[in-house]
Amino acid sequence: MTEAPVIDARGLLCPLPVLRLRKVLLDQPAGARVRLWATDAMALIDVPHFCDSAGHRLVGQGQVADGVHEFTVERGLSAPSAASGLIPEDI
Repeated sequence: MTEAPVIDARGLLCPLPVLRLRKVLLDQPAGARVRLWATDAMALIDVPHFCDSAGHRLVGQGQVADGVHEFTVERGLSAPSAASGLIPEDI
């Protein structure tokens, strides 16, 4: 098993941490995990909201250093497939 790549968004303000997360997730297959490091307090709200609205799963969340929050996100299905209720095997 390979370690989840880390997106270093320390020092970036909203909405940049979530935009970086979105960009990396788009290049990953469904089920892949990525980690995001962010110092912006809004990430505590934005990342879970993004995951819920985009069909991804927030696997873990915690503080890794003073002021640095880490989010582990598992990529969900693409929006069109998730919206239709189809799974990749159905396509």
